Amino acid sequence: MLQGKHITFSYPEPAKGKTDVLADVSFEIREHDFIGLIGASGSGKTTLIKHLNGLLKAESGEILFKGENIYSKKYPVSELRKKVGLVFQYPEQQLFGRTILKDVMYGPLNLGMSEEEAGKSAKESLELVGISEEYYQMSPMELSGGQKRCAAIAGVLAMQPEILVLDEPAAGLDPETKHEIFELLCRIREKRNNAIVLVSHHMEDVAQFANRVWVMYKGKIEMDGTPEEVYSRVEELEEMNIGIPQITHLTYSLIKEGVPLPRPAISVEEAEKMLAEILKEEKPL
Repeated sequence: MLQGKHITFSYPEPAKGKTDVLADVSFEIREHDFIGLIGASGSGKTTLIKHLNGLLKAESGEILFKGENIYSKKYPVSELRKKVGLVFQYPEQQLFGRTILKDVMYGPLNLGMSEEEAGKSAKESLELVGISEEYYQMSPMELSGGQKRCAAIAGVLAMQPEILVLDEPAAGLDPETKHEIFELLCRIREKRNNAIVLVSHHMEDVAQFANRVWVMYKGKIEMDGTPEEVYSRVEELEEMNIGIPQITHLTYSLIKEGVPLPRPAISVEEAEKMLAEILKEEKPL
C-alpha cells in the first residue's frame, strides 16, 4: 500500500552543517498491518512518520502510495493526507472547536466534504472511539484526559484515512486508559480495515497488539518482523538501548541457564504455555 525506497533526510544545523536523521530507509506498509515502531529517543521514529503523509520530503529516495510516487509533480500531496492520517503526540492539545462535534468535523470540512457529509463522518468516528451523542455539544475541555485523546483520534478518523499513523498515542495516560487506547486501535483496524503504524515505548503493548515490529536505530530500520521474531533478538535490542518486556528478559535468562524454551516469550500467557509444555514432556521419575 505504502512503500519507501532508500529514504534519506537530514536537519540543517548552523554549527555542523547538517545532522543525518534517516539513512537509506526502506519499508512497506501492507493492507491491515498493525506495525509497532520502536527505538530509543533520537533514532528517527517521529521524523520517519512525518514522511508517511508528506509532511516532510526526503532528500533522496521515493515514497509510493499504491504504486504512485508521491514526489511526482503530478501527484497531489493533499490527496495523500486524506489517505494517511497522522495523530501527533498529545493530540488533545490541538482540540480547539467550540464543541466536540464541530472539532471532529473540522478535518473533513477542510478536505471538501459538505456539512452533511462531514457531520455524518464525524458522528460515525466519535461512535467508534466510544464518545456518545450526549457529549457532542460539550466543549472538548470538559472531557477527561482519555476522552480528549479519543476525540482527537476521531478527528483524524473522520477524514477516512486508509492508513492511521500515531505518535505515542498512550503517552501520559494511566495504565488502564493506555490499555483502552490500544484496544481502541485494534477495534478501528477491524471495523475500518485500516493499516496502523504506531510509535510506542510500551513494549508489552506492542508485543500484544502489533503483528509487525519495526526497530529503528541511528536512522535506519534495523529489524522488521513479527513480535516473536524481533523480541527474540534480546542482546541486539539491548545494545540498541531498547527495553524489552520483563517476561521476555526472564525467559531469555532461563534459556541461557539451559531451560529448553523454544524462544523468549513475549507475554506472561505465552511463557505459561511454554513452561507447561516442558513440564508435560518431562518423564516421571
